[in-house]
Amino acid sequence: MNDLIAAAKAARLKAYAPYSKFLVGAALRDENGKIHGGCNIENAAYPQGWCAETSAIAAMIMAGGHSIAEMAVIGTGDLLCTPCGGCRQKIREFARGSVKIHMCGEDGTLKQTMTLDELLPASFGPENLA
Repeated sequence: MNDLIAAAKAARLKAYAPYSKFLVGAALRDENGKIHGGCNIENAAYPQGWCAETSAIAAMIMAGGHSIAEMAVIGTGDLLCTPCGGCRQKIREFARGSVKIHMCGEDGTLKQTMTLDELLPASFGPENLA
């Protein structure tokens, strides 16, 4: 888990957040054990930016990964930075409910770990369309 948190911490420092100044980094481990990072990227035309979790998922897909085994998110400030509602659904597309999401402080200190089921109970996923 430490390597995942370190990757999220490094990704956070690359965030482009000139409007909110709220830097977020995320990193995920795919089914092959490879780590993919992402940061939030804002746009003057809100809501055209994208979240760190979305960026990490895109990096995973581009690298040939197909599923999320574990994820870490690091935000700005003292409050817990959880994935937003839209990102929870995007994570759900590539993760089982039992996948752990580690939420950390700016310094990388683990604040809380929750499963995707805890963050997004009774979710709608790909199997609902089968």
